[in-house]
Amino acid sequence: MFSAQVPSNKADQWFSTDSHLNKLYPESIQLLAYRHWTPINITQLVAPFLVTHPGVKVLDIGSGVGKFCLAAAYYKPYASFFGVEQRKDLVDHAEKARGILGFDNVHFIHGNVTDLDFKQYDHFYFFNSFYENLMDKDKIDDNVKYSTRLFNYYHNRLYKKLEEMPVGTRVTTFHCLDDKIPPGYQVVDSKIATLLKFWIKLW
Repeated sequence: MFSAQVPSNKADQWFSTDSHLNKLYPESIQLLAYRHWTPINITQLVAPFLVTHPGVKVLDIGSGVGKFCLAAAYYKPYASFFGVEQRKDLVDHAEKARGILGFDNVHFIHGNVTDLDFKQYDHFYFFNSFYENLMDKDKIDDNVKYSTRLFNYYHNRLYKKLEEMPVGTRVTTFHCLDDKIPPGYQVVDSKIATLLKFWIKLW
């Protein structure tokens, strides 16, 4: 249903494979890639859906080290991608990678997603960053608090923020339960055995 336009520029070598792109980061960050960072093939499916027009603003909710934003910015250079992440060290890694690539259509925000005004953005990507609160192992680190209460709180806040967005808002979720998205959003496509879902707010 959606197709990606692959540009040709000096960044090509970094985006040829996930292993190449992961080398933008220290080894400790590379080791987390399989579980926590969005693979390139997923970004190639997501970016064309969320980039509806030149200048569109896409927010990655819980952007980690920025891998999704950087890859999306590579495939869609006429759009702007924003990533919000509560861990300062991960934002620093994201900024260093952005600097190496020389991208000016990517912006990283050190903060909590609950503090953001979603109406500053057009569409959203969510790779269930809140699930870490329920994990017994394989967490990114122990630098933030984890709890079932936080998992529910973050999802409730996200639900309300998405509910307030206008008709036409698009969301792509990866590994996310359907009941975490307001009923006004309808799934228009799904891939990767329905783990990747494409939503549009219809009412």
